[in-house]
Amino acid sequence: MKIKKYELILVGLIVGLDAITKATISTVFEYGERFEVIKDFFWLTYLRNFGAAWSILEGQKWFFILVGLVAMVAMLYFYIKSEDKQTIYRLSLLFLFAGTLGNFMDRALLGYVRDFLSFKIIDYYFPVFNIADISLNIGVGLLILESILESRQANGKL
Repeated sequence: MKIKKYELILVGLIVGLDAITKATISTVFEYGERFEVIKDFFWLTYLRNFGAAWSILEGQKWFFILVGLVAMVAMLYFYIKSEDKQTIYRLSLLFLFAGTLGNFMDRALLGYVRDFLSFKIIDYYFPVFNIADISLNIGVGLLILESILESRQANGKL
């Protein structure tokens, strides 16, 4: 299976946007600095995450680098083995790969991931995240959608 040009462009755009926003925030903001964009809802907040989501397993840099490498190789393998008609599945793998690569680069080069998007939803302060994390969530959402559609198709409901 050959990777198409537009698919490489998509991954490049996500990884590039992630890198540019992280570099900008870490240049313009001091660590821990916070700027309110939308009152009581959205802030730019520069933080460093030495763990995974919600800072779990903090300080396990080499573990995350190894897991990231294994995950990216697996995603490439499944992508190459997929068929052109598996559009949603392939797209999910591209978003997952781009998100993993974006955070992998931070971990490998800096030892931590730069986060900066901060939201308060109702009375809950959502953990601070970045563009790579958004890409990962889109990829997971697309995988769930693909699973639902496959299940419905298998049951004759689609």
